[in-house]
Amino acid sequence: MASAVKELPVCPVETTLTLISDKWKVLILRDLLPGTKRFGELKKSIGNVSQKVLTAQLRQMEESGLLTRTVYPEVPPRVEYTLTDLGYSLKPILDAMWNWGEAYQAKVQE
Repeated sequence: MASAVKELPVCPVETTLTLISDKWKVLILRDLLPGTKRFGELKKSIGNVSQKVLTAQLRQMEESGLLTRTVYPEVPPRVEYTLTDLGYSLKPILDAMWNWGEAYQAKVQE
């Protein structure tokens, strides 16, 4: 995570967007807020994301310190993802996005 800090933008808003701007990252955060999920559960709940893209997004989020990846030495292998405290700290932002989206949908449907 220390190497990522060197590359962060000066603007705090841009920093936040750098960490969560991808559509899939926001959906991953949304789906991990209730608790730990396995890779297959995430893929199913997110929808049309490919395995390759989901894996890449999860690895980037792990490098950023937003989630942890736990691999269990079983056959077949079991991998679980959990938000870190830093990842959970994004909840107010996601809540605000939810509220704004609801208001927007209601306005458009008037």
